[in-house]
Amino acid sequence: MSSARLIDGKVISSQIHSETQARVVALREKTGVIAGITFVRVGEDPASQAYVRMKGAKAAELGIRSDTIVLEEKTAQAELLALIEKLNRDPQVHGILVQAPLPKQIKEEEIFMAIDFRKDVDGFHPVNVGKLLLGQNPLFKPCTPAGVHELLIRTGVTLSGAEVVILGRGYLVGKPMAAILMQKEKHADATVTVLHSRSKNIAEHCRRADIIIAAMGQAHFIKAEMVKPGAVVIDVGVNRMDDPQAKKGYRLVGDVDFEAVSQVAGAITPNPGGVGPMTIAMLLSNTVRAAEMATVSN
Repeated sequence: MSSARLIDGKVISSQIHSETQARVVALREKTGVIAGITFVRVGEDPASQAYVRMKGAKAAELGIRSDTIVLEEKTAQAELLALIEKLNRDPQVHGILVQAPLPKQIKEEEIFMAIDFRKDVDGFHPVNVGKLLLGQNPLFKPCTPAGVHELLIRTGVTLSGAEVVILGRGYLVGKPMAAILMQKEKHADATVTVLHSRSKNIAEHCRRADIIIAAMGQAHFIKAEMVKPGAVVIDVGVNRMDDPQAKKGYRLVGDVDFEAVSQVAGAITPNPGGVGPMTIAMLLSNTVRAAEMATVSN
């Protein structure tokens, strides 16, 4: 039986969705504006289809207008850029999300740069990333690390002065997560160590941590002996593990050996049901923020 306190992303994301819905209603009643997001999907990747469908359904539930534009797998870079420019100019589109992964002929970094940073609800435009690193309050923070931050805040985890170890240095989670937690501000001021594939003494670093955030994409990498008793463990990883008993022949697991680590940790996220729901919650919160700012600027 688990001894660690469960950090339930479903419960906390539900709280955020309620707050977002209240903002949607307030915006509509005050200005007549309905917050809107457009999803762009290139190709028929099954996971991308499922993610976009899930995001669209939740948007509708909250009263946010959403549209999905599907382009062919062979779509050229120029065609996608032309579509983004059209969406940038559309005043009814407050947020734009181009679903990754993109086909190999598309250069992702150019796509992120093409989106108007005021509609960059995914938080990856260089202006928003740069402002985050400079501590200048970006319009939007990347959704997954922002979601992890909310989990920590709303669970009452002390961040000021805490030793935090982040496993993974990717642009989606690791790098922005480190930037968020090391800011000189409330709910931050942590001492952050970022570990990666070339890091030495990984277990030793982890055992020193008050908070471990695992986002390296290796199934069950974090074992009980790597965790300090009472530490907070956040599992961001999504990995396929072969399972003949499962309907699809595999199951999705995190980067943390949950059963073993939960006997040592003080608090831990389940996977699934931990970080995943928070990503959508932050995306839709960002969308309403974009609509609110567009309304003020007009």
